[in-house]
Amino acid sequence: MPRPSPDRGRGIARRQFITGASALATLTSLGTVPGARADTLFAPTVPAGASSVFDLHISPLTCTIAGKTQTVPAMNGSVPGPTLRWREGDEVTLNVHNHLSEETSIHWHGLRCPANMDGVPGLSFGGIGPGQSFTYHFPIRQSGTYWYHSHSNMQEARGLYGAIIIDPHTPSSQTWDRDYVVLLSDWSDVAPHDIISNLKFQDDYYNFRQRTAASLVHDAKQGGLLPALKNRLQWAGMNMSATDISDVTGIIYTYLMNGCTPDTNWTGLFRPNERVRLRFINASSMTFYDIRIPGLQMDVVQADGNDVEPVRVDEFRIGVAETYDCIVQPKSNRAYTIFAQTEDRTGFARGTLAPQPHMQAAIPPMDPRPVRTMLDMGMAETMNMKNMDMKGMDMEAPLPAHTPPLNVENQNIARTPIDRLADPGDGLRNNGRRVLTYADLRALRPVQDTRPPSREITLHLTGNMERYIWGFDGKKFSESEPIPLRLGERVRFTLINDTMMEHPVHLHGLWSELENGNGAYNPVKHTIIVQPGSRLSYLVSADTPGLWAYHCHLLYHMDLGMFRTVVVS
Repeated sequence: MPRPSPDRGRGIARRQFITGASALATLTSLGTVPGARADTLFAPTVPAGASSVFDLHISPLTCTIAGKTQTVPAMNGSVPGPTLRWREGDEVTLNVHNHLSEETSIHWHGLRCPANMDGVPGLSFGGIGPGQSFTYHFPIRQSGTYWYHSHSNMQEARGLYGAIIIDPHTPSSQTWDRDYVVLLSDWSDVAPHDIISNLKFQDDYYNFRQRTAASLVHDAKQGGLLPALKNRLQWAGMNMSATDISDVTGIIYTYLMNGCTPDTNWTGLFRPNERVRLRFINASSMTFYDIRIPGLQMDVVQADGNDVEPVRVDEFRIGVAETYDCIVQPKSNRAYTIFAQTEDRTGFARGTLAPQPHMQAAIPPMDPRPVRTMLDMGMAETMNMKNMDMKGMDMEAPLPAHTPPLNVENQNIARTPIDRLADPGDGLRNNGRRVLTYADLRALRPVQDTRPPSREITLHLTGNMERYIWGFDGKKFSESEPIPLRLGERVRFTLINDTMMEHPVHLHGLWSELENGNGAYNPVKHTIIVQPGSRLSYLVSADTPGLWAYHCHLLYHMDLGMFRTVVVS
């Protein structure tokens, strides 16, 4: 809870953090969480100071969310798990005890740790069996906002995740008076393996917003009948749907903010004119969010735990596994809605910033749903229909170099992939608000390794929506060889997205320096969103040996093949 007289000053060393990490246990009839307050919908889970030794117990927990009761894996009796606060320069010890009837693990997302502490069973360690314990121990060489989650048995989708806050060794140049974690997630009472089975049976199983005759009339009025018909025929020729924005939608998902449903309304308190730091973490399995706070501008000051030059925006998109830190300064003595609508516009998470408990502000209407275009397929809108083959491709268009074949595991080829770093994304263009793009991100400090790359590794992100198979270069994980890197070398990864979906690509253990034109000040990230039909690159210094996971962070894409191993030796 916010203190009656909050500390003021520089940095986070003496500030209180507030998160909804234990809210679910408080809101259901599961007993009282220590430290919880009856007059609010969240409970503090972070001590006033950082710690270096933690005992973490993973146990089954019965909880009710959106009227559905189920048993889930929980850490220390809460979903989300407790927020962990560390200090840069310390060595942390985390004793993880498994009380489940199945294997578990914890991956420290974005943390630079030894490979055997990274927490990927079968790759970096053997997993934590039922009734067993494992001690993670590693030095903290970074600061910022991160998160943790299971890398076993799809437990991440069932609630086993939480936030990490690392105090910097040198105080931040930013100042703030309140500090909140805003942890976003998606929740379903349908078991993850059942969701996969349904998607395998029918790729648009959860997409109930197909284009209709009525939308054809609307499109014809906007751009003419022939272009509208041509567009429909293009998508029909590819056996794809232009409204397939998210594989899993609000039909079965409830969207949570700090463990709270929209009706429950997580609330963070402030006093007018205070500076409030909001640490947004997308811990969802499959959902992108577009975030805004009507009536407030946001200064983005950190991306994926790394400081950036402040960028003032009205809205930003956060992909699965990304983190963004923003500072806002409410001037008025009123409530403000933190509104996180899903990219497909089938639902939203929401919370409130307010000067007093129980206050609420209006919830804005959701924006119109996005519709994919030929741009998202890596093809021009004016493609020649008579030269299209059965896959909907213009066979006269030039192919990019290093092109994977069309096969049962690769349904499409982006023939004209483009740089979309300055594109806010489908559904966000020209909406009247200033929307963050990757082109806006500039690191606050230059990278230490300024060597040019010695080689380039080009990978295509591929998939077959009809079969619901995903991979790199037209191959799923079981068919792929590891990617070898020499210890100490510097390489460029170039990704080309041949699919119609955004993919949040996460390289474990190493930083990814996104090449957005800022040279030594390129933003440093751990998860990079590759938009449909786009091409981007980033630099990697292979400074830590080991076997590292490299995958799309959409959980079902990773599980169904979009996964590789990077070997640094």
